[in-house]
Amino acid sequence: MGLSDSKTTAQSGFGSVVEIFRSRAEAQRDSRGYVFLEDGETEISALTYGELDRRSRAIAAALQQSVAPSARALLMYPPGLEFIAAFLGCLYAGVLAVPAYPPHPARLARSLPRLRAVVRDAETAVVLCTEAIAAMSPALLKEAPEMAQARILATDRIDPALADAWKEQTIGPDTLAFLQYTSGSTAAPKGVMVSHGNLLHNLAYLNECEGNDVDSCSVSWLPVYHDMGLIEGVLLPAFGGYPAYLMSPMAFLQGPLRWLKAISRYRATNSGGPNFAYDLCVRKITPEQRRQLDLSCWRVAYNGSEPIRSATLASFTKTFAECGFRSESHRPTYGLAEATLLVSTSPRLTQPTTRIVDATELSNDRISETMQPDRAAATLTLVACGIPACETSVAIVHARDLVKIPAGQVGEIWVAGPGVAQGYWRRPEETERVFKARLADAGEGPFLRTGDVGFLWRNELFVTGRIKDTIVIRGRKLYPQDIELTVENTHPAIRPGCLAAFSVIDATGERLVVAAEVDNKDAAWAAAVQAQGLQRVIDDVREAIAENHEVQTYAVLLLAPGSIPKTSSGKCQRFECRTGFQNGTLELLAHWVQEPELQT
Repeated sequence: MGLSDSKTTAQSGFGSVVEIFRSRAEAQRDSRGYVFLEDGETEISALTYGELDRRSRAIAAALQQSVAPSARALLMYPPGLEFIAAFLGCLYAGVLAVPAYPPHPARLARSLPRLRAVVRDAETAVVLCTEAIAAMSPALLKEAPEMAQARILATDRIDPALADAWKEQTIGPDTLAFLQYTSGSTAAPKGVMVSHGNLLHNLAYLNECEGNDVDSCSVSWLPVYHDMGLIEGVLLPAFGGYPAYLMSPMAFLQGPLRWLKAISRYRATNSGGPNFAYDLCVRKITPEQRRQLDLSCWRVAYNGSEPIRSATLASFTKTFAECGFRSESHRPTYGLAEATLLVSTSPRLTQPTTRIVDATELSNDRISETMQPDRAAATLTLVACGIPACETSVAIVHARDLVKIPAGQVGEIWVAGPGVAQGYWRRPEETERVFKARLADAGEGPFLRTGDVGFLWRNELFVTGRIKDTIVIRGRKLYPQDIELTVENTHPAIRPGCLAAFSVIDATGERLVVAAEVDNKDAAWAAAVQAQGLQRVIDDVREAIAENHEVQTYAVLLLAPGSIPKTSSGKCQRFECRTGFQNGTLELLAHWVQEPELQT
């Protein structure tokens, strides 16, 4: 079902991730490996492979003098190259890296709970950070006392000469490389144990199927503490031996043009992000700005981490075709931290596969293809996430009966293969349940239970939602992303990608709640509010949901910009939204809740 560790090693040509970077330091010592773009535009720092290796060995030596092997090191860095040296320093030292998002002083209430949970769960021994963040530690300890048990080590203060004191470790494919904490989009974050062998397999496959060569080049704005940003944006370029240009997520969000200008300027072949990033470019980049771009170099535009919309792919292609972008460059993918990022991906330089299905049949877990896409209320266009990666097998399983289901039906996605991680850190019961599932009838396994639902068609994987997010009202299954898309298209006041549909339970059963941010900076919003008011927006949302999904809405919440809780990778945290609704902590601009006497 999967490659053995020895075969993984042979396929990649490396025995560990450390070997990748040591090899580059020898063969390409003076080649620039990484460049950081301040504000997404100006080169302010760069590292050759030789410089990176020396800095990483110095950090590793400092760790070896401070903590025991396999201790957990929390990496807490602002955007920049220091994170890369620290991450590799952990690997060089045999210390388990734990990438984390540094808390924002102005948003501690939102960012600290997750950080505190990670520190407790990992039993962090040392915090690696910059000198500037280390200076904040007294104030941080007041809010996060769990961090008092850890040493604070500012890696940008470590003497490079300490590199000579580094002691090489025995590291193989089975050795754990780092803990990738889950995004927490449906539950508390858990530490996924990723081994060197897991990384080597997926890096080798990605490098091959993307067709990377000496002319390849990467641009990434994705956060490096997230699996897509770390593996695609940092590790894969080193595996392939080509340069990587990095910018901060905020630089992209504040000016999406910066992302595409960097691709054009550096002739990047590989770049991507979640679906919302492509949609943001379509909405925010003007025709005059598009004339500055040449995107003919872009051959791998990967798209994953959230539902992929066919309308986004089509509009991006149409909008940027004049810049040389080709539709076959779109690369829909599916993965999760538990599978070391990758489960399936589309073949290179092929058109994305779509299927138009009957929405009612889909709500009943059946796939019925239709040729009537113009009946928007009755059909959905689904985008395939490609074929399972090399030596990865995917099964569609009935989540309750634990048996494979017939073709043409929707079920839970189970995955097996060398990319599947080793389990959850110090959570044996959850590891047994999630990572070691077996089919009830044949005993086949072990499989990773992804918690996502979808179907296979001609060996391509279609993802339709998450089990935990599924809303069941009066026996009908509703996928929140479908409702959110309906609401997004309802009114110009609604901010695209900033919505959450979820259910709450009362005496009558599950009830549908929709929360959406409104954009008070947009001229269309201002005009709509002046003409109609926010109550009209609420009425339009209720009407659109009833018409398109034949379900009554229990509550509609209009929120201030930035109010929807999101993970570090930009996924909406629907369960956090539900908690905020129930606790009355959401920042409401307007709302409507069905009166008790009207409930049926």
